Amino acid sequence: MSGEELVLRSTRVITPEGTRAASVVVSDGTIVAVRAHDAAVSTHARVEDFGDDALLPGLVDTHVHVNDPGRTEWEGFWTATRAAAAGGITTLVDMPLNSLPPTTTVANLRTKKDVAAAKAHIDVGFWGGALPDNVKDLRPLHDAGVFGFKCFLSPSGVDEFPELTQDQLAVSMGEIAGFGGLLIVHAEDPHELAAAPARSGPRYADFLDSRPRVSEDTAIEGLIAVAKRIGARVHILHLSSSDALPLIAAAKREGVRLTVETCPHYLTLTAEEVPDGASEFKCCPPIREAANQDLLWQALADGTIDCVVTDHSPSTADLKTPDFATAWGGISGLQLSLPAVWTAAKARGYGLEDVVRWMSTRTAELVGLDQKGAIEAGRDADFTVLAPDETFTVDPARLQHRNRVTAYAGKTLSGVVKSTWLRGQRIVSDGEFSAPAGRLLERKN
Repeated sequence: MSGEELVLRSTRVITPEGTRAASVVVSDGTIVAVRAHDAAVSTHARVEDFGDDALLPGLVDTHVHVNDPGRTEWEGFWTATRAAAAGGITTLVDMPLNSLPPTTTVANLRTKKDVAAAKAHIDVGFWGGALPDNVKDLRPLHDAGVFGFKCFLSPSGVDEFPELTQDQLAVSMGEIAGFGGLLIVHAEDPHELAAAPARSGPRYADFLDSRPRVSEDTAIEGLIAVAKRIGARVHILHLSSSDALPLIAAAKREGVRLTVETCPHYLTLTAEEVPDGASEFKCCPPIREAANQDLLWQALADGTIDCVVTDHSPSTADLKTPDFATAWGGISGLQLSLPAVWTAAKARGYGLEDVVRWMSTRTAELVGLDQKGAIEAGRDADFTVLAPDETFTVDPARLQHRNRVTAYAGKTLSGVVKSTWLRGQRIVSDGEFSAPAGRLLERKN
């Protein structure tokens, strides 16, 4: 069909120019115009009027562990993408580890794509992995369309994805910089972690001591130095330590090609509230104190931190043991990330425009998805319809991810996702899902 197929109306449309009452015109899965709220509509167009519910661009989550294939009892493309859609996320980029095989060769990427193709309820892209022994595979993976390469500077938690030493980091970074790629880094220093107190047991304070801020700070300082020397583009994953913010801000002022993300759990949960033995709160780096959280919010506001992503890292419930030393480290947050961040943002005086910038526009920019991340002509017609003033209490039984373990259980959050749209098609509405309609995405250039 050509011309106006669909018109979405709201008194609160979040556009790059601000929030306004508008009619968004869609044809062939693409936004063709954003017009006045009361603009005339052609006779053959279908009109969806959302009243005062907010119309947001679909969120873009660039940090998700789907674990499929190989550890599908932990998660999978079917369940992960349903959870994402239920939470207003229309695009995710899958991390290269925790699946078997990891995404470290073109053959392994092809295996993962074959598994994802028929299961994806939303659009899905893929990160590659940078390991000590796969430098030869980085350029072929780049040419095959991965959005960049993840590495660890300390043990990843799975044997098939070993960390890089400082020398190996420089080699991989140099190779990736040579073809204009992006390196994304789990930045915790192994020597600082080894020197930290290691105690088993259920006390969260002991676990927090075992992952000190200095481990992040030292790793980030070293990463910045290598990136500056090589001239590489690098991205710091899941920043939790506010002590690293001056280093990051200085590097950005100096022109280092550096971007930074943080996560909903660092912005909405605090160490002070984590019960002993409650390893659903365990992640690495860890959830830190309230004063640390305040500084992360300030850094988001001033642009030192660029974006917010889930780092959805699920596992089976039996791996979340009461012993913080041995429990699997990961927060499952896909379905709840938007309301969690919106609840905290609103309480701090931020608006939906800020949330969209952090969770959609800047994440799309990070991976070069210029057809995503905003409501404007020429972009994909991906939308989230949000009732921002409605509240709900988190019931794990209503979550769509495979293992319904959540650090948000029992919390009351603001922002109810009423429906989610992918290229002009409603893919979830009031808990009802359409058949999988997601596409597999590749890096454009």
